[in-house]
Amino acid sequence: MALDRPLEILAVCGVGMGTSLMLKMTAEDALRGLGVEARVENTDVSTARGMSPDVVIGQGMHTSEIGDLAPIVITISDFLDKDGLQAQLRERLAEKGWLS
Repeated sequence: MALDRPLEILAVCGVGMGTSLMLKMTAEDALRGLGVEARVENTDVSTARGMSPDVVIGQGMHTSEIGDLAPIVITISDFLDKDGLQAQLRERLAEKGWLS
């Protein structure tokens, strides 16, 4: 079922500053390439726990802590790999019917 609003996406890291900001920018580029309208926020794990995003993106050590937070949780290893993230987003959003 397609969403009738922009996706809510969290880029998560331990402190919510450096690496999550880099990941946010990479995610925005990847989503733009897919033509997906989304609002991407960067945050720390503790703050993320109180949020209700559609997608969470982060390193495994963080996504394992908040794996039940969103319908889609994507674990990454390279914060700057736009193509890799774009491929994961394409696959996972298509599975949910959120990719038009």
